Amino acid sequence: MGTPRRSTIALAAAATLASSGSAYVGARNLLTGQAQKARQVIPKAWDIPPRADGVYTPGGGPVERWHRGIPFDLHLMIFGDSTATGYGCQVADEVPGVLIARGLAEASGKRIRLSTKAIVGATSKGLSGQIDAMFVAGPPPDAAVIMIGANDITKPNGIGPSARRLGKAVTRLRASGAAVVVGTCPDFGVITAIPQPLRWYARSRGLRLARAQASAVREAGGIPVPFSDLLAPEFRKAPEQLFSPDMFHPSAAGYALAAKQLLPALCNALGEFIGGAQPADALEPRNAEGSSLLARVGNISRLWRRSTGVPAPIVVHAS
Repeated sequence: MGTPRRSTIALAAAATLASSGSAYVGARNLLTGQAQKARQVIPKAWDIPPRADGVYTPGGGPVERWHRGIPFDLHLMIFGDSTATGYGCQVADEVPGVLIARGLAEASGKRIRLSTKAIVGATSKGLSGQIDAMFVAGPPPDAAVIMIGANDITKPNGIGPSARRLGKAVTRLRASGAAVVVGTCPDFGVITAIPQPLRWYARSRGLRLARAQASAVREAGGIPVPFSDLLAPEFRKAPEQLFSPDMFHPSAAGYALAAKQLLPALCNALGEFIGGAQPADALEPRNAEGSSLLARVGNISRLWRRSTGVPAPIVVHAS
């Protein structure tokens, strides 16, 4: 199927701009205008995700609120952005951290304590603060899952610095003794609410960030799970099922798909066995998207500013 006419016109306009002396300014203005339109279509994230923290046991059953004296065998902690908090989920059992905790309990036969430090709207710059909060709260976890990257593209932050900040976070967690699995930046190409050519530009940067993240995570001793490669084909096939109503965040089914990719990697990192194929490393670059004019328009500093700082799910400890 060919490129839609409106997208073809937008890309042709960008190419025309590239041949003139005002190429940079023209491309920047085009993308800025499209980002403003995208912000009108995609609503801001205001809702607080469902409360999900607690102790999960093999065989299912209700979550048990954790407080001092409640036993558990393994502590799982979730870091990152809105996808890590399960933003858009209606009930706690839809949250990816819960799905992973329940799956880990079934695979290991252990009682899994889930704690969430992730924050809606967070970028890689916020990971150090989330890990600081972890150390303030108590001993470090046995396992950590990080989901980060999309907001580093929508701010936008530099690809190299963003990947290095993630690598430092993984290094700190590994030094504390935690097994670490990271869901890397998703593929913006599946988000049709973003118009072309802005969607193409965001996708290009997102794929570059995902590859840089995967390298930094492996170097730091963690396991990268390439969302851009594993999830994008499914989201293209069934966007109405896998996206939430805002067509930006995943739906409960979308989060379940992401958790299904993270769980085997986490079980492997912990030395537990789980059946089925294991996630592959991030793929090599598919094309030369990063060499064009739009990929060089890198300082569009206010295209996407939408962060609200909504906190992650919090469970009030029993007194």
